[in-house]
Amino acid sequence: MQMTGFNPQKLSSRAIGLLSGVALGAIGLAQAPEAQAGATFKIDDTKWVSVGAGLRTSFRAQESGAGANGEKWNNDFNLDNIRLYINGQIHKYLKVEFNTDCQTCGNGGEVRVLDAIGKFEVTPYANLWVGRMLVPAERREMNGPFYSAVYNIFSAGTPFEPADYNTVIKPGGVSAGSFGRDDGATFWGAVFDGRLQYAAGFFRGLRGGANVNDNILYGQRVAYNFWDVEKNPGYYTSGTYYGKGGDILTVGVSNQYQEGGAGTANDPGNFRGTTADVLMEKVLPGGGVVTLNGEYKNYGISNGYSQASRDAGGGFDMFEGNAYDVSGMYLFPQKVGIGQFQPFLRYVNVAPSTSSTREVYEGGVNYIIDGHNAKVFASYQYGDLLTKGLNYKSTATGENSSQVMVGFQWQI
Repeated sequence: MQMTGFNPQKLSSRAIGLLSGVALGAIGLAQAPEAQAGATFKIDDTKWVSVGAGLRTSFRAQESGAGANGEKWNNDFNLDNIRLYINGQIHKYLKVEFNTDCQTCGNGGEVRVLDAIGKFEVTPYANLWVGRMLVPAERREMNGPFYSAVYNIFSAGTPFEPADYNTVIKPGGVSAGSFGRDDGATFWGAVFDGRLQYAAGFFRGLRGGANVNDNILYGQRVAYNFWDVEKNPGYYTSGTYYGKGGDILTVGVSNQYQEGGAGTANDPGNFRGTTADVLMEKVLPGGGVVTLNGEYKNYGISNGYSQASRDAGGGFDMFEGNAYDVSGMYLFPQKVGIGQFQPFLRYVNVAPSTSSTREVYEGGVNYIIDGHNAKVFASYQYGDLLTKGLNYKSTATGENSSQVMVGFQWQI
């Protein structure tokens, strides 16, 4: 692939210094104490409660145009997530999950309900979750930010599903959930020795606006494990297992549909989002681990929501078109300090049918201390997806831009 317009000299001394500095800083973490597991409190033989927490914080420096010295960078420190996890079992077949997140961290921060799930788990073949939960979707959504292979999986990735279009749930036809969650119910399970995994749910979807008839949103996901079977809670997934899950080759297909799920009250359209994804992870003879993630999206809006309405603004402006996200990484078997280095490459292409195509190239390194519980990340990104973002109007413009990121993730 050729990086159109890419100029390696535009990677400033600041960017180079940040990338090299985080690698040295990660090695220096060798003096830090190990994170301990979250606490579980046993009430009796069938009842228990567990608590935990997760933190993601990052620094981003993005090129924004010519300055006095020929380049200008916007610098931001971000509290990306701070989550509290509470899980419990009140009966052999009845469980509960309650998680919170700082869903407006960039504006000071408000702790809000992320998940609130009542679980009926009777058999591996068929289970029912009710409440607020992840809408069945592609692997990226089911991974969430904490269990993805790449730190910046969302803001420099493919377009969002309806439930992940907003950070907070709002009325008035501008929100269909938050952080990939929505209120509803999901049936899920696995058959053929766990190889065929499925999830099918019914959710509120878009609240008001184009959805004048209160139509529900349908979400489904089916995945087949060709090699070792992935093991995750419920219908959740992971973007990598760092070699501890064996050899993985899983292909998944998901679909979401809602009548009146996009547009405005005066110009509603029916939303459909279809995705195919694949995870391949291979443990090599020397102990190194190769991980490949791929995703393809095809989204459409039918029976309404004209380009004129989109360009005028307002309503629920969902993506229409095709998108691709491909990444590959290698986990070195040798430890350096308290962790292992995992360099990676990634390419994202977003091609709206209503706007100009955009893409981003990314190269970076993860420093894995304790799997998804403790890791440090640094990357360099380049492309016009960083400037065009979620603008799907016909007039959308944006230049190729560079971005340097450093991220930290801890869980207990």
